[in-house]
Amino acid sequence: MDPGDVILVHLSQPTEKFWGILERLDGVGVVLRGLSIDSFDDWMAQAASDETPMLGLVSMFVPLFRVERIFRDEPVGPVASYAQRFEQRVGCSVEAFLADC
Repeated sequence: MDPGDVILVHLSQPTEKFWGILERLDGVGVVLRGLSIDSFDDWMAQAASDETPMLGLVSMFVPLFRVERIFRDEPVGPVASYAQRFEQRVGCSVEAFLADC
């Protein structure tokens, strides 16, 4: 995993899942700019509309002892990645959208 990759992070204690852009991964933890998977569809819908932004990505640090798994956000067979779903609905890539924010 490299900085700038779009990732999914599964955490424990408590169990949580986040989606976002990897900023740093080292022996101490993970820094990403993202949001809870539970909020992704609402954030995407907001990005696709002309609504005033109510949701956004935040930069967060997660200590390594909480990290269960890290996945690159990639399609699996016919199932689109979160980033692909975003681009299909909003009309631009996640990276382009965030560059304009």
